[in-house]
Amino acid sequence: MAKIAFIGLGVMGYPMAGHLKAKGGHDVTVYNRTAAKAESWVKQHGGRSAATPADAARDADFVFTCVGNDDDLRSVTIGPDGVLAGMKAGAVLIDNTTASAEVARELYEAAKARGCDFIDAPVSGGQAGAENGVLTVMCGGDEAVFERTRPVIDAYARMVGLMGPAGAGQLTKMVNQICIAGLVQGLAEGIHFGKKAGLDIEKVIEVISKGAAGSWQMENRYKTMNQGKYDFGFAVDWMRKDLDIVLSEARRNGAALPVTALVDQFYGEVQKLGGKRWDTSSLLARLEK
Repeated sequence: MAKIAFIGLGVMGYPMAGHLKAKGGHDVTVYNRTAAKAESWVKQHGGRSAATPADAARDADFVFTCVGNDDDLRSVTIGPDGVLAGMKAGAVLIDNTTASAEVARELYEAAKARGCDFIDAPVSGGQAGAENGVLTVMCGGDEAVFERTRPVIDAYARMVGLMGPAGAGQLTKMVNQICIAGLVQGLAEGIHFGKKAGLDIEKVIEVISKGAAGSWQMENRYKTMNQGKYDFGFAVDWMRKDLDIVLSEARRNGAALPVTALVDQFYGEVQKLGGKRWDTSSLLARLEK
């Protein structure tokens, strides 16, 4: 059993911290900007809550963060109340936020300067993956630190991999989001075309999902898309945040991402339709408006 601090109890962090307590059997202290959320977690899972990130991290062997963006991440890690101010030498900071590779490298250096270690570990699998403890975790950092950390991460994951040095986990998550954006747009257009052609979408998907067109998106989202229901996971606002990170990185490294840039604009149109909190499969709603 390890002593763990978990910072950020949103739709992902709340169940992930729960798995570390229940499945991992660890001693978990939580912090959330809205204290009532932390109190609710403690009431459900046990453990304790802390008044600041630094207090939560004090004496912890592993400190997890799962917040909104680069600025949120810096606010809970750096400064007098940040986790790095409370972490003991030799402890590991694991960041599950989807953030930039730049901030991952920044935190790696900041942790090392304090005698600690850092792993960037963004996740894929959405809210359902977090709740069921079957997330895919893409890590960046030192191999020896990763090997020490992996058994702890396993409590909420079905796949954990080291992608390279600090920042490589975030870069891999960017690849993940690039692929998802194109897949969802293709699925939306296919369903839209099928409807316009007068086809039975249920029958169409039953057949094509068993061939080369098949994907996780098709298997898990086509029914709700066909019904015009978009309340099943990762929100459009969050996807646009992620795609902004992707496109910013592409401008730095020279990658050409014409489809990703176009789909990002399409998600902007979905937001204007009132779909900021719809899930990412709502690209179909834009075609059917």
